[in-house]
Amino acid sequence: MKTYNQTNFFKHTFCEFQQVDTFEFPENTNYKSKSESEYFYTDEGVYRKSNHWGRVANCRWKLISNDNYKNQNIVIAFAKWIDFYPINSSEKIFFIEVDFENKTAKLRPKQKNATKYLHTFSEGQQKIKQIKHLLNDDKWAKYFDEEIEELRFKIIEEFINSDKTLQNIKRVHK
Repeated sequence: MKTYNQTNFFKHTFCEFQQVDTFEFPENTNYKSKSESEYFYTDEGVYRKSNHWGRVANCRWKLISNDNYKNQNIVIAFAKWIDFYPINSSEKIFFIEVDFENKTAKLRPKQKNATKYLHTFSEGQQKIKQIKHLLNDDKWAKYFDEEIEELRFKIIEEFINSDKTLQNIKRVHK
């Protein structure tokens, strides 16, 4: 696994930054981007002060925020160097987490000692798009003889825990 630091964390990475409310940015920040984001490096990680999160240049940086966050507000967040993952590799280092109650699906980096089925970043993103369709649309299920919630659970669970295509999985359940 690649090791990230202040010289490479901004090159095709995925990371979840945690919002912090108690950090004051020093005047001599380590770096200020063209889009006015500021960065301060420590031995453990990086603080980022910005009003934009998600797709950042060639990276996917998510903000885990408190309840008061509003898009386009300036927020300070921190991420450890060990929390950065490559998104342009063929390494299977991400799993998909599905919340059936709230009808959401998220890509998560692998966790220590976890036994979840892993995907590459691009595979995971493609599967999430298909899962969101399964969760939010009922039309696809009208040709099945099973209750939709149960069917949805079975199909999505098999889909996120295998390399099978969604089409093949659906075919088996008809």
